[in-house]
Amino acid sequence: QVHVVESGGGLVQAGGSLRLSCVASGRTFSDLAMGWFRQPPGKEREFVAAISRQDFRTYYRDSVEGRFTISRDDAKNTVYLQMTALEHEDTAGYFCAADYSKTTAKAMDVIPPEYWGRGTQVTVSS
Repeated sequence: QVHVVESGGGLVQAGGSLRLSCVASGRTFSDLAMGWFRQPPGKEREFVAAISRQDFRTYYRDSVEGRFTISRDDAKNTVYLQMTALEHEDTAGYFCAADYSKTTAKAMDVIPPEYWGRGTQVTVSS
């Protein structure tokens, strides 16, 4: 079992920045592919970004490419999502996810990951 906990959400003005953090525990963090998803108000959950284990390759949804950066620190069992140039449309609950079986970052967008956090709210005021 993997326990996933997000932090760092909040209220920010459009154009601002925010960094989300996610700690995963319970099993070897370096064996996990990690990802971020979000659920805007009244909409379905959607993929945001992912980072693979070992080679740290990244993959993003088109609308955040160039604005968001996912990274990981295996020594701290933590994955980050640095968000810049935030837009009102980025307002959502953000969820961190982890998976042992996925060997690529893109795979986190194809098949839902196995382990999920409870989410952290990001609100961007326009």
